[in-house]
This record gives sequence, structure tokens and C-alpha cells, in this order.
Amino acid sequence: MEGTASAALEGLRRPDLLQKRSHVNGTWLSKPETLAVVDPATGEELAQVAACEMADVDDAVFFARTAFLRWRDKLPSERGAYLRMWATGMRENAEDLAVIMTAEQGKPIAEARGEISYAASFLDWFAAEGERAYGETIPSHLPGSRLTVQMQPIGVTVAITPWNFPSAMITRKAGAALAAGCTMIVKPAPETPLSALALARLAEEAGIPAGVFQVITGEAPPLAKRLLEHTDVRAFSFTGSTEVGRILLEQSAKTVKKASLELGGNAPFILFNDAPMEAAVAGCMAAKFATSGQDCLAANRIYVQRRVYDRFVEDFAKATRKLKVGHGLELGIDIGPMTRSSVAEKCRQQISEALSAGARMVAGAKDNPLGGNFVMPTVLADVTDDMRVAKEETFGPVAAILPFDNEEEVLARANNSEMGLAAYIYTRDLNRAMRLTDRLEYGMVAVNTPKFTGAPIPFGGWKQSGLGREGSRHGLAEYLEPKYTCVGNLAA
Repeated sequence: MEGTASAALEGLRRPDLLQKRSHVNGTWLSKPETLAVVDPATGEELAQVAACEMADVDDAVFFARTAFLRWRDKLPSERGAYLRMWATGMRENAEDLAVIMTAEQGKPIAEARGEISYAASFLDWFAAEGERAYGETIPSHLPGSRLTVQMQPIGVTVAITPWNFPSAMITRKAGAALAAGCTMIVKPAPETPLSALALARLAEEAGIPAGVFQVITGEAPPLAKRLLEHTDVRAFSFTGSTEVGRILLEQSAKTVKKASLELGGNAPFILFNDAPMEAAVAGCMAAKFATSGQDCLAANRIYVQRRVYDRFVEDFAKATRKLKVGHGLELGIDIGPMTRSSVAEKCRQQISEALSAGARMVAGAKDNPLGGNFVMPTVLADVTDDMRVAKEETFGPVAAILPFDNEEEVLARANNSEMGLAAYIYTRDLNRAMRLTDRLEYGMVAVNTPKFTGAPIPFGGWKQSGLGREGSRHGLAEYLEPKYTCVGNLAA
């Protein structure tokens, strides 16, 4: 690595973007208790970030409620102007934001740069979509009455965000909430608070009023629980594991909050005999190894039709062996460290269990020369559906390949999961693609492409992969409540 992560942070063009204090009501708060932020590649300590207390949560909710009463009355175009200025600030400081992200999260710097662009796009998109929160007029069933529905902001909202996309998951939520006229309190993952605080600094610079966008840092479970106890918090959005999502949903039920949950995935990648092999291998590489495999959209079960199975295994393994593993700040790195040591350990356990059960390792290594949180990109062939690597989301650079014989069989196997976030299909047969798209029990289906996300699309899953949608007009609706009004005619 050229230098260290801490040296890279010291070399930021804008040192003020490296904030270590929470951001409440326009004030940067230091706390006596702190949490260490470390470089997941080396274990080096990067910063000590304020650990908020319950009183800070209470204050943030109070200020968010106070700010909401003013923010909701601004014209949608005014709110949009703030969001566009925020997006502009992100683009002007994209390199610093990317370095901060790679330092604390570990992803390759090229991917971090891409995420900053992706994150800014949500602010621009919702800035415009906020002006299209249309209501409706209903033909009246009552003589002399006028019936209307108006969409109004729900109030104070909370975002509990993950460590794998520490900037984009904030702007995808906050862009929608602020455009709708809501205020938002963000609780970022303890592993990646620096990216969230940098966004708060840029929001402040964009002129977003105090209390409209706040960031509280610290241990997640107690702070999240306190936020969800407040009756003034009317809605929350969470991206993370299904296990934690169930807990938060249960906690929020006591105050009947509107919930938007983007939870786990176990995405099937279905490759048919007729698909062009080169494109299928490239697509599967992108779907599997983006964000070092730490992505809920990652292809987790790679189903390959029997006639092309051996060739795909060989070509995919060959491509996987070319991936370069190392610190995300090095040039040309494809796979960085796992952000959490527990994720790396789960990958190792899944590999070991699969090999013991009869799978073949065709790329990878049992002994990782880099050690620590690094997992070598691994390809396992001859995996079966009952193996843990197929049943559970891996969330790392481990590819499980399973053969199949026909369409009906693979459809049943792909749907045999409690998860239903995303699925991939590769085939030249348009009729087959349409049949499978209709019958796959997933919220999003990508046909002959690994890329399908973006601000205009409704991101979300079926079954235990979540509730609600993010992005698109559906994402804006998560922060709006319909208000029906009936106006009678007094002269009647």
C-alpha cells in the first residue's frame, strides 16, 4: 500500500470533512465516551468518534420535530434546491469522500468513487421528484361534495444505515425524506460513521437548516431502540440483516411506526445453455464480486444448466483467479477486506463446510496469505442446495456454483428461500426470460445484465427481504401520508 489509511486521511483536501463528533441541531457534539473506527485491512485505529447518550437521542428527536414544523412548509422547489446544493458539494469533494469511505469500510477506491457518484444521484433525483408528490380528486358519491386526497410529509423520520454502502444508503433515504418535507435522524453503522459525518458537514455547508438532517453516532442497539421508542418519530428506514430487521420491526410496533426495511438477500443467478458464455461470465463476476461480495444483491447461488456447466466453471474460475486482493487504497485492487471480522469468519466456515460435504474448490486457497479480514476470492463447484453456502447469504467473495437440468427445476430451487430481494437470468430466449420474471418470487429481476440499480427504480424485496421500496416515486411515498378531505356545500 502507498502509505497508510491514516496518512491518506491526513492528506484530505478538506480536513473538515473528517468529523469525529455527532451532529445534532447544527451543532457538533463531543462526548466523553468514544468508539474507535479502524481500518479493516490493517486494524489500524483511524479515529475516536463520539458515542452518543440517550439524552442526545432525545434532543435530536426534539430538534427534528421543531425543524419539521418549518421544513414542511417550504415549497418543494425550495427543498429541492437544498438537495441539489448538497449533491454538488458531494461531487466537488468526491475524492475526499471516497478516501474516507475506503479507509473505514475497506472497499477498493474505484468502487468508493462510484458509490459517491451513485449517492449524489439520489439527492438530485428526489430534488425533482419532490415536486411531483401529486394528490388526486375523487368523483364524489355525495351530492354537492368535493373529495380530494393530498400527500403530506409524515414527520420526523429515522434512518439506520449499514456499513457496506455507508454513503449511498444515507442519501437514498434522506433524499426521499427531505424532498417529501420530513426531517431525518441518521444512525450510521459503528464501523463507518466517518462517511455519515462527512455528509452531515456537506449538508450543513449546503444550508440545510439545523435539525433537518442530524447524525448521531455510537453503539447501534441502544440508540436505535431509544429512537424507536419516541412517539414523535413517525417512520424509520433500515438497511441490514433480516435478523436485526425483525428486532427493529418489533420495537417499532409499540408506537406503530411506518417501516421501510431493506434486508438480506440470497440471490439466484440462473444461466441457461443458450446464453453467450463470455457475457455470462462477465455478468456473474460483476454480480458476485462487487463490494468484495459484501452486497445484498450479490449472486449467492449460481445455477448453471448442465450442458454448459463444466465450461462455465472453468471460465469463471479462470476469471476469478485474476482478481487482485489487497488494501482498498492500492491501485488496481478488486477485492478489499471484509469490513467485519465476523463476515470473514463466516466465509471461511462456509468454505470449509462445503468442502467437507463434497464441493470442489476450483479457485481460491485454504490458507490466505493476507490473513486478518481478507478472504481470497473462492469458487466452489458441485455445491448442493442443502449446503450452508447455498442456504445462507454469504456476504463475501465466495461463489457457489450448482448445476441444474431444466427450467421448472431451477425455478423451484431458486424460489426455495425465505429471501426474495434480487434474481439474475441469463438467456437468449425472451419467452423463457418473461416466464421466469413472472414466476420468480423476488422484488427485482435482472435479465442479461448485472446492473439494474439507480435512483429511478423501486429497490426492495419480497418475503423476508424487506418491506417497502427505496428510490423511485415509491421511495418518496414511504415518507408521505395521504390525507383525504371532503368539502360539503353549505348552500345545499
